[in-house]
Amino acid sequence: MSSAQVPEGYKQTEVGVIPEDWEINIIGDIADVKTGPFGSVLHESDYVIDGTPIITVEHLGDFGVEHFNLPMVSDEDKDRLKLFSLKVGDIVFSRVGSIDRNALIGDSESGWLFSGRLLRVRLDSKINQPNYLSYHFHSKPFKQRVKAVAVGQTMPSLNTQILKGIQIVLPPLPEQKTIAQALSDVDALITSLDKLVAKQRQLKTAAMQQLLTGKMRLPGFVKEKGYKHTEIGVIPDDWGLTSLEKISAFITKGSTPTTYGFSWVQSGILFLRSECVSENGLDLSQSMFISQKAHTVLSRSELHSGDILITITGNVGRVVYLDNDFGVGNMNQHIARVRIVDNNVCAKFIYHFLTQSSVRKAFNTITTGQAYPQISLKQVRDAVIPLPSFPEQCAIAAVLSDMDTAIAALEIRRTKTQAIKQGMMQELLTGRTRLV
Repeated sequence: MSSAQVPEGYKQTEVGVIPEDWEINIIGDIADVKTGPFGSVLHESDYVIDGTPIITVEHLGDFGVEHFNLPMVSDEDKDRLKLFSLKVGDIVFSRVGSIDRNALIGDSESGWLFSGRLLRVRLDSKINQPNYLSYHFHSKPFKQRVKAVAVGQTMPSLNTQILKGIQIVLPPLPEQKTIAQALSDVDALITSLDKLVAKQRQLKTAAMQQLLTGKMRLPGFVKEKGYKHTEIGVIPDDWGLTSLEKISAFITKGSTPTTYGFSWVQSGILFLRSECVSENGLDLSQSMFISQKAHTVLSRSELHSGDILITITGNVGRVVYLDNDFGVGNMNQHIARVRIVDNNVCAKFIYHFLTQSSVRKAFNTITTGQAYPQISLKQVRDAVIPLPSFPEQCAIAAVLSDMDTAIAALEIRRTKTQAIKQGMMQELLTGRTRLV
């Protein structure tokens, strides 16, 4: 941007256009940077079951430090390693590999230690706001500057001198605090949405366990009869059993188009790979396209709305349902297609039954191949399904589908909020939008 294009009240700097009252500095001038203890100082054999946690690279999350699988050391080692103790407001960086990962230390991590794979940045909070710097360190421009100065081709790395020399953008302290507060409020909303999604998933899992086994009956379907023991567990006396094969069209799998001489195309018929059948539903970001001619030749594995897909190789037992807006597609040999054709069977009920963790575990107990687990189409066809009356199937499916809709709405809201946060960071951390 030329000087003529710089807006009034702003200035051109090495890292872009910023407000005139903002400064460009380097980390070494405002913070102490320290490397974690080297291997000769701390060994894996020093770890204990209960003690002081040590943070390493895998604990650096988007919203701070993640508290899982934390190695710990004894009180004696904690005292020996006190130079590597953390305080509230410290920021820890990955030293090797994912060098742009960093996390702010909060109250719950005060007094913990950091490993030799990390660098600690300690600020003077009277001069600069750690929360603001944490957001600044998560911004794309800063991460690009980090990657640009890292050393090593296959495994990029940082050291104290490199990190100290990286430029940062510093508004006046009051504005740092205001920016950090605005972004913290959005983070709090994202966290609350994450908790709501997790809670709704737990409620749905509990509902599935009750409804799909008949332990709980919906209004209008309560029978005077009792329960019976079956090969898939205890179910109501008035429920029956069937196999997937008996209620479906021919259960088949796809193939690889290139085997038949067809190339991938830029647009055409949607082609699903096993990665498309994800833990969280249909993931079209992993899909490809084939020509109409290839689709015609591979017509046996044609897909359309209402089909149920099950992964049969690799991560066996993932399930998705192709909703009404899916249209037409095709699939590879790692997916089995189940198409319900019995008019007395609700496809959505079958889908929900197959998504249970107990069903997935059952599939995984019969896999063959250690390096690449798989189940056969016959094993899919032989899968036993409980069958309430058709009206009860539909009622159960409706309840569970409504819960899915509620979860999806929360996830969409969370995604939009995350996008809003990214936009806010671009505006606030560059000074394009001022809050003071």
